[in-house]
Amino acid sequence: QVQLVESGGGLVQAGGSLRLSCAASGSIFSINNMGWYRQALGKQRELVATIVSGGSTNYADSVKGRFTISRDNAKNTVYLQMNSLKPEDTAVYYCNARKITVSGDYEADYWGQGTQVTVSS
Repeated sequence: QVQLVESGGGLVQAGGSLRLSCAASGSIFSINNMGWYRQALGKQRELVATIVSGGSTNYADSVKGRFTISRDNAKNTVYLQMNSLKPEDTAVYYCNARKITVSGDYEADYWGQGTQVTVSS
């Protein structure tokens, strides 16, 4: 099992910044992808950004140029730096860790408990 603990959410005015952190513990070997997803009230969960163990990143179009995902493999921690926040970024943000087998097949997804980000206009 993998445990993910998020921190860093909160209330910020539009144009402000927040930094989310997600620390992984437990059976962390073979974690390949880590990332952030978000779910706004009444909407489906959506991808925000992902980063693989080699460092390649992927972003949703809505956050490109404003958000930056990074990963500290030594600390088993992934970060999401969010700048120029907009009211539409308001959501619960979830950390995700994905395990891949040695043969490259999907194994499992793990999720954090979520952290609320609220951006006021």
